[in-house]
Amino acid sequence: MTAARRPVRQVELVGRKIRRLRKERKLTQNELAARIGIQQSDLSRMEKGEYRVSLDTLFKILAEFDISIGEFFDEMAKDTFTPQDVKLVREFRSLEKDDQDEVRDFILFKRHHPAPSRETDEPED
Repeated sequence: MTAARRPVRQVELVGRKIRRLRKERKLTQNELAARIGIQQSDLSRMEKGEYRVSLDTLFKILAEFDISIGEFFDEMAKDTFTPQDVKLVREFRSLEKDDQDEVRDFILFKRHHPAPSRETDEPED
């Protein structure tokens, strides 16, 4: 039986993205922190997803990397959604409102009433 995966929080995704951009530009945490005017320890905590990035700090980081906020989050969205996820969203959005409501209700039902594990479907003696 596999362990349930914890969903990645948005703050962690932002931190990973900042770390990736920093490493792509071959900057140390000390160098980036000094350039944007924050403590290295704060940057470290942001990259680990332990500390939320303020908008002011995020804009300084984006300016340092010369990317727009749209590019930053667009790339993040591509990193977190599979092509199948995107297709499902498109399919869902193409449905009539009543049908969308039905799908939402079904999802809620399935969350609270998961199907039995296939391992336990065998008849007992």
